[in-house]
Amino acid sequence: MPLAITDLISEKLTMKKRRSQNWFGKKGKDGFIYRAWMKNQGIPDDAFQGKPVIGICNTWSELTPCNAHFRELAESVKKGVLEAGGFPLEFPVMSLGETLIKPTAMLYRNLMSMDTEESIRANPLDGVVLLCGCDKTTPATVMGAASVDLPTIVVSGGPMLTGKYRGKDVGTSDVWRWTEENRMGTISDEEFRFAEGCMARSKGHCAVMGTASTMACMVESLGLSLPENAAIPAADSRRKVLAQLSGRRIVEMVNQDICLSQILTRKAFENAIMLNAAIGGSTNFVVHLLAIAGRMEVPLELKDFDRLGSQIPLLANLQPSGKYFMEDFYYAGGLPVVVKELGSELHEDALTVNGRSIGENCQNATCYNEEIIATRSKPFQEASGIAVVYGNLCEDGAIIKPSAATAELMVHTGKALVFENIEDYHAKINDPDLVAEESDILVLKNVGPKGYPGMPEVGNMSVPKSLLEKGVTDMVRISDGRMSGTAYGTVFLHVSPESAAGGNLGLVQNGDIIEVDVPARSLNLMVSEEELARRRALWKPEDLGYNRGYVEMYIRDVDQSHLGADLYFLKGKSGSEVTRDSH
Repeated sequence: MPLAITDLISEKLTMKKRRSQNWFGKKGKDGFIYRAWMKNQGIPDDAFQGKPVIGICNTWSELTPCNAHFRELAESVKKGVLEAGGFPLEFPVMSLGETLIKPTAMLYRNLMSMDTEESIRANPLDGVVLLCGCDKTTPATVMGAASVDLPTIVVSGGPMLTGKYRGKDVGTSDVWRWTEENRMGTISDEEFRFAEGCMARSKGHCAVMGTASTMACMVESLGLSLPENAAIPAADSRRKVLAQLSGRRIVEMVNQDICLSQILTRKAFENAIMLNAAIGGSTNFVVHLLAIAGRMEVPLELKDFDRLGSQIPLLANLQPSGKYFMEDFYYAGGLPVVVKELGSELHEDALTVNGRSIGENCQNATCYNEEIIATRSKPFQEASGIAVVYGNLCEDGAIIKPSAATAELMVHTGKALVFENIEDYHAKINDPDLVAEESDILVLKNVGPKGYPGMPEVGNMSVPKSLLEKGVTDMVRISDGRMSGTAYGTVFLHVSPESAAGGNLGLVQNGDIIEVDVPARSLNLMVSEEELARRRALWKPEDLGYNRGYVEMYIRDVDQSHLGADLYFLKGKSGSEVTRDSH
């Protein structure tokens, strides 16, 4: 639990001048302007007299359904800030709704991070509470806040309640199954439509261990939230309690001058990698954690995810890797139980936002259901995590999530069935005349950071309809894109360098032999260097037709996925200082 408010009485407070006083503490015309226009909201004068000013960064939007309850959550944070003697000010930033935004929310993650960074730096804030939930809203706000490096705490929105469909528990992972059944005609369009209301029946983000829940677990693993933040359902009153306690705690963090750089250390990043493996977290975790590390100037490489995580046991029995849902995970004890189970494998002394170490926070955690959270001695799977493969098809790496894949396909040789881009894929995948064999390897090009642009979640390609009708449910699939954290299958993702950047993936042709060997961490195209050189001389990147604005800048300046797909010029901390005054 966070420190009690009464502890502040005996606590030695930092004598550092409050950052906000560079605005509200000024005399003369400047101070008059800064305070007077704020007072039109009915704010009393004493609010400006040295109280810690806490910015509540709200990613609420009706276009982001996962975050649509955040106005209410912000009020709980405000209560806590006021109770602790702070001055709360809520502000909006760009919000990214995974289910609606086109062409992909990932295209705008870096733009949202810029909005967050500049909003924090430009305003009179001493500390920040980040309200985030839907997939990209968490990494984007953390990336932006990390670049400024003020005291910061994260409050996630929480998962929705488990769906109920025809007497069964369901969640987002079932969408992929229903879709295939609808394609086959075993579920009617009417029944498919009926299932929509059964799955998404409360506020909150996806009910499974998809990317949103993975991101909530990531911030708790990094020490950026109070314990239990990751799993409390959005509809549970305890989510509001945690928000209120977080409001109290951010005031204490400002008084103690605990900034993000004190929490986001190499130890914290290593803990996050190991815990993500133990919960069967989304592959999207990789590209987001790399981006956050780049902002904090913490050395982190793709190989670290394999080295640190691939031998960690799977302790959480959660969809899509397992059976249960985030709601069940919370009732079973949540992430603190997993932290306690891994114990000394983690850096237990890593600092968290409540001023205690992650080990101290979880020493009394109790598991209430071992069908949902296993013990270290009897895990659901001995080795999970994310495997990183290399070869001439992915010289800078590609990733796969073994816990969501078919074991028999981990070592496989097959012929490439190539789709040049997402439009080519959609045009062919359901064509009854498409020649496809079960042993084929589906290859999707030009869906990487530059090539789409934005690296969409299309890597978990559907099995060709002709094979689906024969009972084939999984095939090896390779792309430079991503896949939803709610998806599953033998899918190689984040191939780097991508097709559009001249990677060998862009040179693959139908019928080429590809060798997959996950235990050996290799992914190779069995084509001679001479032939690849001949093809490369004829290769030209696709003209996507973007010639203005943010998207043109993104295509020009985005890093490859093995570096986090951030804009290269955003790496590193820029700090909180504003060097020029406007008045």
